[in-house]
Amino acid sequence: MTVFPLGLHRPVEHAGPLPETADVVVIGGGVIGVMTAYYLADRGLRPVLVEKGRVAAEQSSRNWGWVRQQGRDPAELPIMMEANRLWRDLAVEVGEDLGLRQCGLTYLAESEAELAGFQGWLDAVAGSGVDSRLLSAGETAALLPGGRTRWAGALHTASDMKAEPWIAVPALARAAVRKGAVIVEHCAARLVDVEGGRVAGVITEQGRIRAPEVVVAGGAWSSLLLRQHGIRIPQLSVKATVVATKALPEVHGGGATGQSLAFRRRDDGGYTLANGGFHEIFLGWDAFRHVPKYIPQLRRDPWGRVYHPIAPRGYPDGWSTPRVWRDVDETPFERMRVLNPAPHRKTVARLLRGFEREFPALGRVEGALAWAGMIDTMPDIVPVVDRADSLPGLSICTGMCGHGFGIGPGFGRVMASMIAGEDVGHDLSRFRLSRFSDGSAIALGPDI
Repeated sequence: MTVFPLGLHRPVEHAGPLPETADVVVIGGGVIGVMTAYYLADRGLRPVLVEKGRVAAEQSSRNWGWVRQQGRDPAELPIMMEANRLWRDLAVEVGEDLGLRQCGLTYLAESEAELAGFQGWLDAVAGSGVDSRLLSAGETAALLPGGRTRWAGALHTASDMKAEPWIAVPALARAAVRKGAVIVEHCAARLVDVEGGRVAGVITEQGRIRAPEVVVAGGAWSSLLLRQHGIRIPQLSVKATVVATKALPEVHGGGATGQSLAFRRRDDGGYTLANGGFHEIFLGWDAFRHVPKYIPQLRRDPWGRVYHPIAPRGYPDGWSTPRVWRDVDETPFERMRVLNPAPHRKTVARLLRGFEREFPALGRVEGALAWAGMIDTMPDIVPVVDRADSLPGLSICTGMCGHGFGIGPGFGRVMASMIAGEDVGHDLSRFRLSRFSDGSAIALGPDI
């Protein structure tokens, strides 16, 4: 089986050069940064996106490929519903196949208690207009006719979609360039340039670029960069493992997840498999520093992760990763161009055998690719989407908690509107940066 290599050896597609000035500098070439640049350029602004490695080489190409409304935090749902519409528009505007398909997504329930949790989420988002509904045991069996498990029921959203991450995000980046954005890969942002107490641009390994606005959308690396400017966010990273099977007969055309197995049909005829309830975390300085804020999450799911005392060298929260540097120093971002964690081999084997057991008619299921990604997470399982009051001109969009791919166009549009001085169209108070310092209690997102 091949370990997923995207981003490690792919040639630079966006080589620059780095302009001297911009209206906005976006730091980070994942889906959030790319879509922010896209919608900024769509407004006639001149965005420059800098990426330390390759566009979408980290979590934005390693996720499940779900474009999911169901199960969202009630504050996220309106933005995700907008993103659902934007994905459809982008599939037409971009002129490349994004792998976008309306397939429906399903959460499977083994018990009546799980179904009650799904109903609780439906009650919390009543009136939103989302088409999610509960399925009976019989309807669920009809949806998965070859499945062995007799599910108690399910939560299903027919309008939810899928796309192919490693195809879609690079295509969206090319579309942003055609709109007028400049993207420079292999160009790490070292520090935000500050003059007179406000943003003046970005200092990169290729030199300075002057701009009055900067957006930090660096995923797992955001906290490390923001720390240089006195902005502390309790962001950590967890590792998730995914495996892609070889081509198989179709047993389900959409995406579904149960207690320990999630699966999605891919356009190449295989399935993407994962376990949404299992993550690994590498303990470091930030993990210990932020543990008080994660106590509510740990209490709710104390056994959903495996802890490793030592991170591989160069990881964002590694014990030896530098926390302070100057603008002339080589930074952790340059030392690790692409964060490419090794997949958890036992998990890969469990996923393949679990898919076989669930759909016995498939026979032996063989893996084609296996990979892992580092998911940027927050204590309450919702992101930070806000202006930094302590540094005028700086905006932050990070901590997507594994939900970023599907909602990327929505938050990209929100960030572009925020910077352009427009009405963002949504209540962003749930995502404010100050919630971790103003005495607010940690309010966890949905546990479904």
